[in-house]
Amino acid sequence: MKKSRIVAVLVAAIAATALTGCSADNAPVKAGKGFRCAEGETYVMNVMVSAHPYWVPVYQGFKQAAEALGCETSFSGTPDYDITKQIASFEQDVVKSPAGVLLHPMQSDPFVEPINAAITKNVQVVTFAADSPRSKRTSYVTSDNVAEAEFAAKEIVKAVGENGQYAVLENPGQSNHDVRVKAFVSYMEKNHPGMKLVGRQATNQDSNKAYQATGAILQANPELDAMWIPEAGSAEGAVAAVREAKADVKIVHADITPTTLAHIRDGRTLMAINPNQGIQGYMGFLTLFMAAHPDVIDPFNDYKKSGYNPAQVPFIDNGYSVITKANADSFDLDAYMKGRDRN
Repeated sequence: MKKSRIVAVLVAAIAATALTGCSADNAPVKAGKGFRCAEGETYVMNVMVSAHPYWVPVYQGFKQAAEALGCETSFSGTPDYDITKQIASFEQDVVKSPAGVLLHPMQSDPFVEPINAAITKNVQVVTFAADSPRSKRTSYVTSDNVAEAEFAAKEIVKAVGENGQYAVLENPGQSNHDVRVKAFVSYMEKNHPGMKLVGRQATNQDSNKAYQATGAILQANPELDAMWIPEAGSAEGAVAAVREAKADVKIVHADITPTTLAHIRDGRTLMAINPNQGIQGYMGFLTLFMAAHPDVIDPFNDYKKSGYNPAQVPFIDNGYSVITKANADSFDLDAYMKGRDRN
């Protein structure tokens, strides 16, 4: 598991401020006045494909942080993989005037104007897992997608050797997935030239498209040794196609679903690289709260003169875990959710 120093520093700073308090003019305030929500103060988490199991631990972390500070939360988004519908759901959230929205933007650029408009209306925005870097969002919380991809490449080479064939499935347009694919291919080309890229297909998190694409790749390249997939939905279809072809292909993918966890347990998948979802949600809430309450921060810079929100934390690495057969039980979503509020 990778850990981020900035997370530890931020948590320590929040704990210190919550205990002592501070205001923008450095005057001390009573304990609890700094990091505490007003009655009814609400924060929203907005996603696309809202039924995807990935969001569950993220929202649990989001709620844990909110409850610690006396805040309310709600979960929002669209059940569809549709950028227009997600933007509409985000704009509907903004109309309700929450203090802030933790947003997973399906695509970067289409969300620039909606995010900027929300901030103009005093609704703060922090992105997570995928970003809209050209917008005015105050923070971005994610795992290190380059490190994930390079780790996956190293593990594949360990499993198949320095010479072989590999393929990648991808989801063009979603920032974190694009980085994972680009970094993986670049690392292989630079460090393991004996590994040849023989297939690259856009499957857009659709397991059926992934099944068909993997079948076609295998038909054209029966000696295929390995696959890297930047998300779990396509991995489900890829595993089915490899099993049907009775091929020996080492599959490594990012993220996890109950189905892909089962594939790891029974050996159909080599491993998964999974962002620390609970930390992602927890730190997402804390940075969002800070953005909505910049009065608790007085940094040593020119924010008063230039007029920007002082709660700028451009990037927080929430770390990642490597899931194998040995530790798969720790990532059982049903076990994690036992006794928790499922809202």
